[in-house]
Amino acid sequence: MSRSISIIGLGAMGAALAGALIDTGNAVTVWNRTPARADALIARGARRAATVADAIAASDVLVLCLTDYAAVETTLADVGAAIAGKTVVNLTNGRPDEVRAIAARLDGLGARYLDSGIMATPPMIGTPHAFVLYSGDSAAFRDAEEQLAAFGQSHYLGEDPVLAAVSDLALLSAMYGLFGGYLHATALAGSVGFTAKQFLPLVEPWLAAMMTALPDYAERIDSGDHARDVMSNLQMQSVAITNIVAASRSLGIDPAFMEPIERLAKKRLAAGFGSDEASGLIEAMRGK
Repeated sequence: MSRSISIIGLGAMGAALAGALIDTGNAVTVWNRTPARADALIARGARRAATVADAIAASDVLVLCLTDYAAVETTLADVGAAIAGKTVVNLTNGRPDEVRAIAARLDGLGARYLDSGIMATPPMIGTPHAFVLYSGDSAAFRDAEEQLAAFGQSHYLGEDPVLAAVSDLALLSAMYGLFGGYLHATALAGSVGFTAKQFLPLVEPWLAAMMTALPDYAERIDSGDHARDVMSNLQMQSVAITNIVAASRSLGIDPAFMEPIERLAKKRLAAGFGSDEASGLIEAMRGK
């Protein structure tokens, strides 16, 4: 079923979202602070809104894709009662406190709020590789679910609006940790002459093999039992971690990525958990 949807914010991601909705037959109204960014979408059949108020009036589903929550607050500063009865889908990355504040404000104005996290790059939107996290008003999600599917796989996480934002940040943390580790490893290998392409056949299968440990780590974390059937204890692994930090310094590589891991390992060892699996580092992260 096609419907009228307004997209507010036309950066690379907002433009990709609008394009996906156009491609699936929806009537799309677009607004951006810099009007020229809408030109390509207008040529594809979108309608240009002259103001935010115009975009809100045009549709019962409003999709926000802005730089940050400060931009969301500024953009919606004067909406007032005009937003009552609308479904607001906020695809802006933010913190839990920001989500709760905007959700409470829009709820007070009579709007239905969905917070979201996009797990994709703009070129991935509309492909099977993209997925989007949603949390907030369940009725609003069900009502707009068919249209939201244009962006990629939809995952509704629950009524609490912060669930999508925290999950988004958690997934990004995993990604940045992986990429940061790869970059540090490649810099370390490069210090003795390996090019990134030469190092890749070593690091790529190694990371893929290590990812198979995640189900076991998940069981240990949920049970709190990091001492059962230990394959590689923290005492041993901490030696390697400290050697990575020391070798990096000696080879002129900034060890800043690894130093927090070394600090957490030392904290865990000092608490007497050296014989546990390294999954127990999460307890140190949690302040235990």
